[in-house]
Amino acid sequence: MNIAALTATEHWDSQSGIAKGPVTIARQRRTYFAYALMVLLGALPALLSASSAWQAAGLGLWLPGAGFLAVGGWASLLFPVGMILFVASLVAWFWAGAVIAPVIVWLGLAALAGGMAGESVWSGGPVIAALSMAGIGLAFRARTQRQRREGWARASARKDFVPASLAEVRVQTAHEPDPDTREMGPEEMAALRYLLDRSLQPIEEWGGFDVIDQFQPAALRYQINHMGFALGVAQCAYLPSFHGYLGQAQRNLIDKYLLPKVWDYWVLESCWGKLNFTNWDPADRDNIMLTGWLGMHVGQYMLNSGDRRYLEPGSLTFRLNDRKAWKHDFNTMCGSVSSNYDTAEFGLFACEPNWLYPICNHYGMGALAVQDAVCGTGNLPRYLPGWFRQTKAEFTDESGSIIGLRSQHTGLPVPFPVGEAGYAPFQNIFAPDSARLLWSVARKEIAPAIHDGPDGKPRIPLPGKGLDTGNYKPGHTTAFAAILVGAREFGDDRIAEAAQNSLDADCGRDVTDGVRRYTKGSNDANVYAALGQFMRTGDFRRSFAIGPTASCLTGPVLEEASYPDVLVARAWSDGTGLDLVLHPGRGAGVQSIGLARLTPGATYQVTGAQEAEFTTTADGTAKLSIPLSGRTEVKIARG
Repeated sequence: MNIAALTATEHWDSQSGIAKGPVTIARQRRTYFAYALMVLLGALPALLSASSAWQAAGLGLWLPGAGFLAVGGWASLLFPVGMILFVASLVAWFWAGAVIAPVIVWLGLAALAGGMAGESVWSGGPVIAALSMAGIGLAFRARTQRQRREGWARASARKDFVPASLAEVRVQTAHEPDPDTREMGPEEMAALRYLLDRSLQPIEEWGGFDVIDQFQPAALRYQINHMGFALGVAQCAYLPSFHGYLGQAQRNLIDKYLLPKVWDYWVLESCWGKLNFTNWDPADRDNIMLTGWLGMHVGQYMLNSGDRRYLEPGSLTFRLNDRKAWKHDFNTMCGSVSSNYDTAEFGLFACEPNWLYPICNHYGMGALAVQDAVCGTGNLPRYLPGWFRQTKAEFTDESGSIIGLRSQHTGLPVPFPVGEAGYAPFQNIFAPDSARLLWSVARKEIAPAIHDGPDGKPRIPLPGKGLDTGNYKPGHTTAFAAILVGAREFGDDRIAEAAQNSLDADCGRDVTDGVRRYTKGSNDANVYAALGQFMRTGDFRRSFAIGPTASCLTGPVLEEASYPDVLVARAWSDGTGLDLVLHPGRGAGVQSIGLARLTPGATYQVTGAQEAEFTTTADGTAKLSIPLSGRTEVKIARG
């Protein structure tokens, strides 16, 4: 059932005692059975009086490195070392989908212990191993019980405040900005220039990007996609009748994404996560962190620009080398998402081999939603009911929150912070009622942290040093930006103001040559801060699910302008004329702009240009000379 079909109170009532769905229960039982079988097999050598080597190796099946306890002596000290190595292998499994790493480490340690065994085993080894197993099991049990109690307490508190909060969110989101009158101010233009400087550079250059690893949140693909989302929102909200360098910037990002540097991580993950050494098609099985994210990105560009080039077969070709390439397009990208959903036992499918992230699956459903908007497909009625049903059953904890990460193979949950504030803007694309419910929780749980700063303005003093997921360094830039995006999308002005003030005061705000950035934040954090700067109520949803007004997609457009000489703050068409607001980017002077999609051979009147009147060419284009010296309005109308 879609949780949007429940009242707020019914939703929190329905969560009492829920933390495991039928698929999760089955996978966890299988995991526990497999472990019990390993313990039994590990005990057999001792029960059968086998050699000391076999007994040490057998004990090594109880816990990673436990076989060294059977060896005895100084080798017993290798037991904690083995446990540390195993934890490191779990990190490798999580970090890069290396499913084989824990298996190799665990069995390798058991084999090594068997090879080190002498003529007899230390009798205390099995006792210490058994006590260690019991201690670890009890510790995990106590942690789980504590989390369940805390979850029930949060659910009870939410049940009390959500109905009133949800009513407030509904009022806030009912008022959206008028698309016909929107214009970027100085802050928006400074944020836009941060994005343009990076996306307009040559395709194979990475100036301003964080190049660290291609497996986790700092990966280039996430920076590219989020940059595309921000440019798409800017186009839909402020510049729907501007192509020029704004369109080029978005296409550049898509071209960057197709470089092997960005996506060839999937070659490694296919090998060590799926034992697949031949088919490395990044848009085949799993990998929603590529198909869902890129599907949203490409679809948003097409929806807001009217450019349909990525519907052409092979327009999104992933070329690894001269011998291997996989040809895709927007529809095959989204087709991969839908086909994976068709066979997903959990209802959600994986990023890295084994790891199921609900946040990535929000991007996947977002890709299907924008495909509906661009192509008229019927994805949402087909997939959304089951998606919500499975998300509620398999990925909802006792508090009613979405579980951040679950292991597909074992069914076990893993802490991964996203929270209602992170899910809500994405869910607003395809399920606005449910998204408002999420935000009604987020806003009330954020509100107690808001306090007035020394300047009397509201701020959000977050605890600790924080973590910037875009570069793995301490800092709160990512957190403030994420709160800002959520607050803007749902019209929560006080929270948005507090988040923006916190960014400006605490994150190293710098404006140089008209470009704004936060020096204490990663590129991805800066991109998200720019997205929040552009957004107002419902902007994120509109840019993926609705797009600009029809008049902007058919009327005249600003086709050519020089960046950064000409900064475009507004570009909007009523279907016959064109309204522009332009600013100089590098000083006052006369700049040439090019117009397109005009009526061929027609006469137009102009204000704000050196020409008062012009006649279009046979292909419906024209050039104008614009004296720029500050904010300049240019209006073009049929004569």
